[in-house]
Amino acid sequence: MSLRLASRLELVKPSITLAVTTRAAQLRAQGVDVISFGAGEPDFDTPTHIKDAAKAALDKGMTKYTAIAGTPELRNAIVAEMKKAHDLTVAPDQVIVSCGAKHSLYNLFQALLSDGDEVIIPAPYWVSYPDMVLLAGGRPVIVPAPAERGFLITAAELEAAITPRTRAVVINSPSNPTGAVYDRAALAAVVDVALARGILIISDEIYRRLVYGNDGPVTSPVHLGPEAARATILVDGFSKTYSMTGWRLGYTVGPRALIEAMTTIQGQSTSNPTSIAQAGAVAALTGPEEPIEKMRLEFARRRDVMVDKLNAIPGVRCTRPGGAFYAFPDVSAAYQGKRTPDGDTLADDAQLCDWLLAKHKVACVPGTGFGAPGFVRLSYATSLSAITIGIARIAAGLAELT
Repeated sequence: MSLRLASRLELVKPSITLAVTTRAAQLRAQGVDVISFGAGEPDFDTPTHIKDAAKAALDKGMTKYTAIAGTPELRNAIVAEMKKAHDLTVAPDQVIVSCGAKHSLYNLFQALLSDGDEVIIPAPYWVSYPDMVLLAGGRPVIVPAPAERGFLITAAELEAAITPRTRAVVINSPSNPTGAVYDRAALAAVVDVALARGILIISDEIYRRLVYGNDGPVTSPVHLGPEAARATILVDGFSKTYSMTGWRLGYTVGPRALIEAMTTIQGQSTSNPTSIAQAGAVAALTGPEEPIEKMRLEFARRRDVMVDKLNAIPGVRCTRPGGAFYAFPDVSAAYQGKRTPDGDTLADDAQLCDWLLAKHKVACVPGTGFGAPGFVRLSYATSLSAITIGIARIAAGLAELT
């Protein structure tokens, strides 16, 4: 008997970020000294008060199913967080907790899109957006946002991309992979177009607490008035801010009809998120914020070191990111048209990253996976020592190309 896989798999590809991280881990397991800039997760431990809350939940026997959309305690805590962070008033039935913000987005696209519906996605983009749209039967419409303009799309570009099939535009600010942050004026211009054309705004705010500089909290579409708030579907989670990547918890805040539809989908797939993790998440939202600020300040320090070192490499240009924990340098001038010491030509950023890992033991993620050929993504969610050594290895490798 032959095995025939579903045809939908022809539409999507494996996550390039996970592939790079896995390959680096495999080499480390073999004893190879690899510096990895691949992982999109903080290197800090989860704060103690969050772990203690999960342990207490275990001791109290909180090991059973919960409501599909999350425990009342966690959904109420998210309602309070929306008021505190955004001055946004929502009800618990406008909130669904899922198994990570990625799961939140997957359920969202499944609930929102019919075959042929379009979603506008600015590029560079997080690698999973287009594939999740495709898996839902939709069509991703990619709008390039050049580095020279801070990796932000304009209102005119959004307007030009909208068709009668457009359902939504994705805004990810701060951005993965670029760290770009929309200021209030730039975001308002884009949101005004979405409102005028009657399309939804999917606001992925998983990095909203990880912003640097003196600009204050990042602007969300829900800050731009009641009409914008009603048109916004807000996705957030616990992985980045609270260093809880393995806990797998994210959430969506939106219209009741959408949340109900997402709950139906979740009920027929994963059911509820892990009960113990939800107890930890309540503690994350209601507990002390000093550990979060400590991590943020350290990320800011690492950002400056990484970006300065990257920009000191001939042929490399790196915009200073305003948030998240990624640098996204343009390395095209450093490798295009050049050969390795073995005489091989590096045709693209993917081959460059493969070569840097094989020959110089440093893992980066090629920009092609983010819709930005010629760039690479480097995570500074690692130690200053690793940053110093890793960037030196990249510089040494690029200096070998002729």
